[in-house]
Amino acid sequence: MCTRQELHEPEKVSLICGLLRQSPPGEFGQVVQDLSALVQDDKLVRQEAARVGACHNKNNFTPIQINGHTVLLTHYNDLGGNRFFDPQDKFSFEFDHLCGVTSKPQLHGVMLDEGELWREALHKGLKAYVSCHFPVGNCCVFKKSLGKRQMFVACIEAHQYQPSNHWNSLWKSDWTFALTPFTTQVTGIFLLQIHYFRDSNLHVTVSKSVSETLNVIDQSQFATDFVKFVKAEDTKFHIAILENIQVLSDDAWGKNLRRKLPVTRTFMNWNKLLNDQHLNTNVSNTEVPPCLLKHTI
Repeated sequence: MCTRQELHEPEKVSLICGLLRQSPPGEFGQVVQDLSALVQDDKLVRQEAARVGACHNKNNFTPIQINGHTVLLTHYNDLGGNRFFDPQDKFSFEFDHLCGVTSKPQLHGVMLDEGELWREALHKGLKAYVSCHFPVGNCCVFKKSLGKRQMFVACIEAHQYQPSNHWNSLWKSDWTFALTPFTTQVTGIFLLQIHYFRDSNLHVTVSKSVSETLNVIDQSQFATDFVKFVKAEDTKFHIAILENIQVLSDDAWGKNLRRKLPVTRTFMNWNKLLNDQHLNTNVSNTEVPPCLLKHTI
């Protein structure tokens, strides 16, 4: 008879952190609850969740509501000590990654120099685009100084969390470039994550990097050209995803992941089939799991 072996705390921490890091977007809180029930050490789970949750939120550009508008939590506006700043309203705040609560807001001084004027122009143009082209989308533009160079990072986040329909998804992208005379190199990184969990556990992750050289003449011209570039690359990425999904549906699923059977789009009632065959084994009297009764052929 096997006896249950208790894990030591370092092993528990490694297990907890490993599973928390794999949490799909929109499901971190549920994973924390499930781990608390499995490990039966709520204090330890919450302790590690607070730490891993900070990375989870920043990696996913988690949007939060504060002072009536949306701010993204990212590595680019992280001040350390769980404090973040809002580049639009020029204030900072503390965020509890476990409870999802903001606190201790205070002014965050930003020099109103030429770089800040460019950042505001970029944010205005990008926000107009995101509002029109994403059902639920958010964006932020951040400015960083590297020596004498002004670096900008534009972040876009759009998600659909529908656990009642057994799926969650996240679309995000970030765009990095320096403010340099005449031309600048814009680099963008897309990431799409989908989790479908109805009678299955399907994870889809798609990423892509793009780059383009844009002219730099003035704030209005560059903001317009930048948004056009983002829109064009968004469209290409979207179309490529739809085409690949169709290929997966027609080829991989239709030819490789199923037996060679006619596609009838109907459910197979396995219990009825077994009973009709009058098998002389106990199989015919065995209840088939509901998930098999829903198998489509």
